[in-house]
Amino acid sequence: MVRLPPYFVNLWCHPIIPLKKLIYDSSYRAKLIQGITLFSVVAIAYYFFCNVTENLQKMELPFGFDFLSSTAGFDIGWSIIPYDPTMSYSRVFLVGICNTLILSILIVFFATALGFVVGIIRLSRNYLLSQCAKWYVEFVRNVPLLIQIIFWFVVVFSTLPGPRQSYSLFGGLVLNNRGFYFPSPVFEASSSWTIIAVLLTVICSFLLLKKSKKYRKRTGKHLPMLYPVLAGMLTIVAIVFLITGTPLHWDVPSLQGFNYRDGFFFPTAFGAAFVAMTIYRSATIGEMVRAGIQSIDRGQIEAASAIGFSPFKTLRLIIVPQAARAILPPLINAWLTIVKESSLAVAIGFPELVSVFIQTSLNQTGRAIEIVMMVMGFYMCTSLSISYVMNKYNKRIQMREG
Repeated sequence: MVRLPPYFVNLWCHPIIPLKKLIYDSSYRAKLIQGITLFSVVAIAYYFFCNVTENLQKMELPFGFDFLSSTAGFDIGWSIIPYDPTMSYSRVFLVGICNTLILSILIVFFATALGFVVGIIRLSRNYLLSQCAKWYVEFVRNVPLLIQIIFWFVVVFSTLPGPRQSYSLFGGLVLNNRGFYFPSPVFEASSSWTIIAVLLTVICSFLLLKKSKKYRKRTGKHLPMLYPVLAGMLTIVAIVFLITGTPLHWDVPSLQGFNYRDGFFFPTAFGAAFVAMTIYRSATIGEMVRAGIQSIDRGQIEAASAIGFSPFKTLRLIIVPQAARAILPPLINAWLTIVKESSLAVAIGFPELVSVFIQTSLNQTGRAIEIVMMVMGFYMCTSLSISYVMNKYNKRIQMREG
């Protein structure tokens, strides 16, 4: 009779993967499958990385991120942060990120606001308004976004008058075929006291509004001193501002030579991309809002009307808070799409991340793999961050049973 070594006896009696748990324990089986999947993904990624580096070495092409410290040597047409050609490629990457984020944030804010208006008008009892909103949605959604961006850039913004014939609004806002100019604030050294007062006022207002909300839930009434206290805090900020000598003035744009100087401006490419993407996304958000509002039981609206709520109060306090639970999940996806769609602005020459980094920087350095990986990593991290924060908020506002 052949005796098995003790090692094989222990392995037979106590296997690494217990077959009984694998067959009958669904939780254990799920964890095991997830572990195997994660290991497979990491192994495949490592294989491709080693394969790429080996092929690059055979072709005598460098691989690494040392080029980020090299001087870029090219100018960028517009930047939200300071930049000049003597700066490095890492600064170019940062400029592209900032330009992409400022465009995306503004589109998210205005497209969401306009989308809510469109969605509410879609449900209006006024036939003309509802039909106008309906055809607005149908037309905008069915024209490709890239076509709309090019249309706004070529047909609208590029046909504006030159700097000497600019449209001037309120004495400080200027619009021409170079861009949109507006005054920029200039803070003096003593303005720090006003900023501190504003921050304290914002914190106190937040705490007061939170307390008012709890008071309204408990009693059904607004906190009696809410508005007087808010007005008093704003008065304190104004007094601090005046005592410190009004440490704020505006840098107003003025025509100097062939162009406007001073102030701040957005180029026409930014304006075209912003308007086109805002209109395009507002149509889809409007449909999300319409569907979310229609998911609310009609009886709640009738009950609010029966106890004397005005239509606006019913919308603000009853319909929108409940509809938000249905609107938020697709709205998160729309916001993620806006960030990724901002790369389409490269078609009209706006210096966002794809334009300044994948096009210009890649052509100069030849580091295609590194640059594409960095751009992909930025979009992935941004999307995951937005998704994480908004999913946390969505989980918080969802109704819980029990």
